[in-house]
Amino acid sequence: MDLVIIAVAFFSGFLMLRCQMPPLVGFLIAGFALHAAGYTSTPLIQSLADLGVTLLLFTIGLKLDVKSLLNKEIWFGATLHNVMTTALFTLCLLAFKAIGLSAFSQLNINDLALIAFALSFSSTVFAIKALQEKGEMNATYGTLAIGVLIMQDIFAVIFLTIASGKVPGIEALLLFALPLARPLLFKLLDRAGHGEVLVLYAVFLALVAGAGLFDAVA
Repeated sequence: MDLVIIAVAFFSGFLMLRCQMPPLVGFLIAGFALHAAGYTSTPLIQSLADLGVTLLLFTIGLKLDVKSLLNKEIWFGATLHNVMTTALFTLCLLAFKAIGLSAFSQLNINDLALIAFALSFSSTVFAIKALQEKGEMNATYGTLAIGVLIMQDIFAVIFLTIASGKVPGIEALLLFALPLARPLLFKLLDRAGHGEVLVLYAVFLALVAGAGLFDAVA
């Protein structure tokens, strides 16, 4: 099953690439088609997917200037977009309920607003891949787009934390001390050379010092 899923994803992505479209579109189509055909995710596929997303987000973090999130164009733009799209989608869903669509008939205004809030978010992974393939990551609009997407992710994390009722432990505050480790991390980078150790060091930073550490204190 794993080989079939990987093969279908590859050929679907390759086909989209030849059609001058992002391969990610093909991967999404492959996912829907495989699900419709009765295929389900496996531990291997799930691990590969998590690894790919983690490494992608790590590369985004390397190119992101955290200070840029304080720019009004980013935080205000992200907030305004979130509020306006949530309101727009709420009105649309209310209209669907008013005309008698059964899928929305039993939902109250709070449920509709929650769905609208979820619909207001963009796909960070899809947008980043599109910018990367066009070589526009460092363009002004590319930098602004990444900043807005990161702010949306922050809004989502805050919402999910509040909605789940879980409060991070006191040890989570240690994450704010990570910048103090930058001199040590840079020294290790300088001494890692340019071969296999450098690649393994990057994987260590992404999966252990990054995702693993955050998951441990979440």
